[in-house]
Amino acid sequence: MPLLRVLLVCVICSSCLQLTQAYEEEIEVNYADPFYNEIAEGEQQETDQPETNQQDVGPTLSPCKTPEFNKWDKLFTMLENSQMKENMLLQYADDIIKVELQALRGEMLQFVANYAGGCASAVDNAGRRLAVQMDMKLAQAFERQREASVEQRTHQDAMMQQLLAASRNQAARLGKLESSCLSGSAAKGFTSTGAVQEVTKAEGSQLEKSLAAMAADLQKARVQLDLSLRSAAQHFLPAGCEMALLFPMRSKRIFAAVTPDAPLGLRAFTVCLWAKVREALNKTVLFSYGTKKNPFEIQLVLSGPSALFTVGGEAHLVEASDVVQDGKWSHFCGTWSSDEGLAALWVNGQKVASSPGVAEGHTLPDGGTMQLGQEKNGCCSFGFDGGFDAKLAFAGKMTGVNVWDRVLGPEEISQNAQQEGSCGSRGNVVGWGVSEIIPHGGAQYIN
Repeated sequence: MPLLRVLLVCVICSSCLQLTQAYEEEIEVNYADPFYNEIAEGEQQETDQPETNQQDVGPTLSPCKTPEFNKWDKLFTMLENSQMKENMLLQYADDIIKVELQALRGEMLQFVANYAGGCASAVDNAGRRLAVQMDMKLAQAFERQREASVEQRTHQDAMMQQLLAASRNQAARLGKLESSCLSGSAAKGFTSTGAVQEVTKAEGSQLEKSLAAMAADLQKARVQLDLSLRSAAQHFLPAGCEMALLFPMRSKRIFAAVTPDAPLGLRAFTVCLWAKVREALNKTVLFSYGTKKNPFEIQLVLSGPSALFTVGGEAHLVEASDVVQDGKWSHFCGTWSSDEGLAALWVNGQKVASSPGVAEGHTLPDGGTMQLGQEKNGCCSFGFDGGFDAKLAFAGKMTGVNVWDRVLGPEEISQNAQQEGSCGSRGNVVGWGVSEIIPHGGAQYIN
């Protein structure tokens, strides 16, 4: 296209030059007076005469002859006209677009001025309604959970009442048998020896049948009671604990971060918690606290059926064997005092292991990381799951996590390990239900 335009312009320019030269050659300078426009009186009179009297005259020369345009001139004129029309159309389109944009901008500003406040209030009201609905749904869910728990407890109470009634009935039957046996022997004392022996044998046979039936009923009641206790142990939290942390599987991304309520520069402490482990591996972490300098300041871990408690490093170890049962709630406590260097491990309210000289004179440093269900090994602390190992993860449930800045006495630990009121007391460093414990990954709170 650019080459075609250049050729066209060249042709047009050459045509213009030829026309100019031709025009100049045709122009002749005539200095005579121009009389061809004047009409003489005699001619005027002759003109007024009738046509019959006029003689034929030659053709009249025109004073100015208009030159004819060739095809290149016409083409050039058409190009100029089309260019002019195109410029006019572009200018007109620009003017229309500017006017329309200004009008649209004015309408948008007017719309925002009129309805911005209404839209904001509508969005705010919608958000509030959603929040209220969510609160209502959560409240209903909690209420259903409570009702389900009440129904389960009611079922357990009904079963216990049935067992109690069965026991009372058996006791009444046994009392009746004893009284009838004694009264029958007294009333028939005057009979002969053979008759007494026959009566005694008959009563003995009847008594044996009654005792056998009673034993079968008691065995059935015992089986029902065992099933009820197992069901309660599987589905219910320790009494007094309304919620627990669920760790659904072993993963280096699943843990709970604990924020203490007091500084951790301690020279004595007690840590206690309830845990129901799904399966304890070689090292399953329940509770850990560590710093960048020493990631193993506090460790409360499980190793198969054994429990281990360390302070100040893995070299300072207290271990108890055969104290862990998979799938059952157990209460674990670890105590330590820097002045005496005495560390002790408690399971279900009983001291199962203790050791002197554990980190004696050591002060627990502040500014570390406290976690449940995992520990940072300190080597690779970059990224979301840096420093975590899936083989150390805890899988199961945990509740009643508390930390004190002193060594609790045996009575306090035994009371905390009881099923009733176990979550009632709270530590002053970490208090269950008070301190901030944030689950990560797939960990979550359950009722």
